[in-house]
Amino acid sequence: MGARRYIGAAERRARLALRHRLAGPARAATPEEVAASLVALHGTDPATVYLAVGARLADPAKTVDDTGRALYEDRSLVRMHGMRHTVFVFPTALTAVVHASTGLAVAAAERASLLKHMAAAGAPDVAWLKEVEESTLAALARRGQATAAELAQDEPRLREQFVYAPGKSYEGVHTVSTRLLRVLGVEGKVVRGRPLGSWTSGRFRWALAPEHPELDGAGAQAELLGRWLAACGPATEADLKWWTGWRVTDVRRALAAIGAEAVELDGGTGFVAAGDSDPVPGPDEPWAALLPALDPTAMGWRQRDWYVAPELRPRLFDRSGNVGPTVWWNGRVIGGWAQRSDGEITWRILDEEGVGREARAAIRAEAERLGGWLGTTRVTPRFRTPLERELAAG
Repeated sequence: MGARRYIGAAERRARLALRHRLAGPARAATPEEVAASLVALHGTDPATVYLAVGARLADPAKTVDDTGRALYEDRSLVRMHGMRHTVFVFPTALTAVVHASTGLAVAAAERASLLKHMAAAGAPDVAWLKEVEESTLAALARRGQATAAELAQDEPRLREQFVYAPGKSYEGVHTVSTRLLRVLGVEGKVVRGRPLGSWTSGRFRWALAPEHPELDGAGAQAELLGRWLAACGPATEADLKWWTGWRVTDVRRALAAIGAEAVELDGGTGFVAAGDSDPVPGPDEPWAALLPALDPTAMGWRQRDWYVAPELRPRLFDRSGNVGPTVWWNGRVIGGWAQRSDGEITWRILDEEGVGREARAAIRAEAERLGGWLGTTRVTPRFRTPLERELAAG
């Protein structure tokens, strides 16, 4: 067996530029192309989906219209729970894979938790919850899309409340609708529908999930891991375990199933998809990007030193590890950006290494490009970071 091929930071950045549609010539024509290239778009903050798509479109002018069409009319993209109990936007064709590889285990834990908390509160039993569930799904089928309040008009038991963790310092009151719809979401029975208000709103309607086949769990894990490595490889075992939320035994089994190739990275071993270890040339031209908070590229790996310097993180991440808006130059995070109350896109460079007039001009152009399609819309990240707060305040 020959020595493992070494893939350094420069080549990893080249792969990122092309495969994540960030370098100019690699930009996509549609939101569907963006989602397919990235595998999943973070959906915890509704605005992130649109901002991540807009940053990667060759023509971002129709970002809002085309992304809304894909999500709520064509249903070629679906917002649903996925890895790490997190809401993502996936290509519809991938929903069965996500459900079988990740959703089922999460769903079992979520349902067990709900039943445990209801029992502790003296709430009705499993049979009662099953009746409410079936009635809710039937109401949703009739309505097409509906809010929890609208569904409660058809199924009043959704309004019932129970006390969570009675006697504890974190005691709270939960409504059946809130907990049950979350369970149905991770079980792949319902998905988020069109929001109330604009595309930045987090108040969603619910809709029945698109039908999909039930897949073998191990096979689905191999499929998902293979797609992710094709988009994000090389990655370490720690990266893969973190991104998927799986046990390390599941990660290793999936790596073996797809015949992943081991490569040498700075400080350890990484993996690429089978046949993907050949050198990858970088883009012909330097590139800049303004990526939003929770962007899937900035959040793609657990081990991030190859694209963001450790000393920058306290200002660019919150205390829970959520990344804020970032400024990129040739595959490195060099600073952050924010939108002020008057709509201006403002940015600051934190890492000056290799950043000259060309870089500043390119960043300025990206800021103008972003401001152009945002228009009068104002966007504030759900998870705010120190630099974003500072820049937004002016």
